[in-house]
Amino acid sequence: MTDTSDPSGNGYLARRRARRDLTGKHVVITGASSGIGRAAAVAAAEKGAVVILLARRADELSTVVDEITAAGGSAFGYQCDVTDADSVEQAIDAILGAHGHVDMLVNNAGRSIRRAVHRSTDRMHDFERTMAVNYFGAVRMTLALLPQMRERRDGHIVNISSAGVQVATPRFAAYLASKAALDKFAEVTAAEMRSSNITFTTIHMPLVRTPMITPSGDQGTGTQSAEWAAATIVRALTERPRRIDVPLGTLAEYGNLVAPGIKERVLHRYYRAIPDSAAAKGETVVEPETTDVEIITPQRHRRPVPPAVRVTGTALRRAARLVPGTHW
Repeated sequence: MTDTSDPSGNGYLARRRARRDLTGKHVVITGASSGIGRAAAVAAAEKGAVVILLARRADELSTVVDEITAAGGSAFGYQCDVTDADSVEQAIDAILGAHGHVDMLVNNAGRSIRRAVHRSTDRMHDFERTMAVNYFGAVRMTLALLPQMRERRDGHIVNISSAGVQVATPRFAAYLASKAALDKFAEVTAAEMRSSNITFTTIHMPLVRTPMITPSGDQGTGTQSAEWAAATIVRALTERPRRIDVPLGTLAEYGNLVAPGIKERVLHRYYRAIPDSAAAKGETVVEPETTDVEIITPQRHRRPVPPAVRVTGTALRRAARLVPGTHW
């Protein structure tokens, strides 16, 4: 392809390069005080973005801002609870007043709950809490920033979803239902906003190692680092694909299309093999409040793995290696 740009650099390739460049872009990241959000803020700032960080914990937020600034980046922090309409309105007014506009939004703040449905029959609040953060919080942020993006006819929104939505991982009904709702919201809104040049990327994250690790218990699966997740978010901001999936999620979707019964039996076997966490059983566990997004496994304490689980896990991993991650 040849660049048909004029001397001022307004051709197709010049515009594409400018779009992929994060230098000077105003990027809002929610849940940015720790974990994936913090790592994404650091990574985006290293690419030249002006990162605007939102979180409930003001002291931790200030620490991240100071760290990025000390490294030569540009960062600003605003205390905000995405579940509170007044808090979001005040934060957005302050951001637009100070920075003029927002180019990109990363809906990263979230809540994870790992509990089987039969242990949740008297815990409707589990479902309400996950929806409040993972779905309504992200929708609230999107709706707040959409008008100025439409006025400028430019914007990109990255939603942090979960590979579990594709897999239908047992014990995460509340969490995955909220993420599935956000997936569909983004899909519909992207179709409507196409002529306004506002795009969406949904990242189906695998398990990520962040501070929210104790309550979930050992799930018998591997995890990725927060830095890996941050690099994926930067890729979503610069390349703007519609989706970024991992091989296991893609394989699970194919399995649901061609052999849903087999997939369900495999998941039930996994469900029976991996025990409930102490928190899910109602045992005394100190469960920290968090705005981190991903379902987390605890720090590794090795214990014997049942042979059936080991064989099933090995087969799934080998099959997953044959399926490329989807980057549309």
